Amino acid sequence: MEQEDEELISETDDRPEYKKKRVFVPIITFVIFIICGIFYLIHGYYYKSTDDAFVEGHIITVAPKISGQIEKLYAEDNLEVKKGDLLLEIDSNDYLAKLKQSQAKLEEARCALVNEKNQVQKLFSELNFAKNDFERYAAMYEKGIVSKQDYELSKTKYTAAKSESQSSQAKYDEIEATVKRLEAEIEQDELNLSYTKIYAVQDGMITNRTAEEGNYVKIGQPLFSIVPDKMWVVANFKETQIVNMKKGQSVTIKIDSLGSKKFQGKVDSIQRMTGAKASLFPPENAVGSYVKIVQRVPVKIIFTEDISKYNIVPGMSVVPEVRVK
Repeated sequence: MEQEDEELISETDDRPEYKKKRVFVPIITFVIFIICGIFYLIHGYYYKSTDDAFVEGHIITVAPKISGQIEKLYAEDNLEVKKGDLLLEIDSNDYLAKLKQSQAKLEEARCALVNEKNQVQKLFSELNFAKNDFERYAAMYEKGIVSKQDYELSKTKYTAAKSESQSSQAKYDEIEATVKRLEAEIEQDELNLSYTKIYAVQDGMITNRTAEEGNYVKIGQPLFSIVPDKMWVVANFKETQIVNMKKGQSVTIKIDSLGSKKFQGKVDSIQRMTGAKASLFPPENAVGSYVKIVQRVPVKIIFTEDISKYNIVPGMSVVPEVRVK
């Protein structure tokens, strides 16, 4: 029975129709591979793509300019805010008290300045009188009308009046400088008081919030970030891919989180250094064990269509395809 089955299979394989199928299938497969290869080569010639690309955007870090305890917090997680919205308030009692103290000192200094100004004017008048008296006695002494003792006495009075006038003028200048210093302190105190309220500097969404009511914050401590709606793509193409890449070329953008959805964009600019060169510690290639590595150059790509209705945020993975020909 087995021998009969083998003979039947052998007879089937020897039929012309079956022989043609056995030859035709590999040929079709080979042709398909050739066509796909040609298509891939042509597509790669006209288009350049990379998966080393991400969505970027301006991230504004909000930090206080003064230290203090957070009294009221209006910024919630993922809250949409507008430019000028009040985000939080820091306890202002200490800064208000400091401002009142500076204002009181300024008033005191201004009063002292007025008194010293009157003293300067008084001593200046006395100086003029002593000067005229000295000049009169000097003229009479030359003519022998008055004694040398009277002449020396008038000279002494003039010298003393001149010294007192100069001393009073110096004190006036000192008080005037104190007034200016206190005025500057008041301006700084008013600024510090205004810094107790933090406002949104741009439209966007609150993210990465670490601030809580009652927390004590320090100068420059990051409290949260504001991410505006404007987004773009930074694609790190290989240096061999940007040979024919230019500003304004059309780009098809595919975002991983949105599946097959594609967006239209264009090349905005090409960075004038590689990513490795722009790093904090650029590589030093002047060594004996040098290995050549293809570098990547960041390319900024902007969207040319409205993306506001899609949930696109900085950091998302992107696959852009640039038409370079």
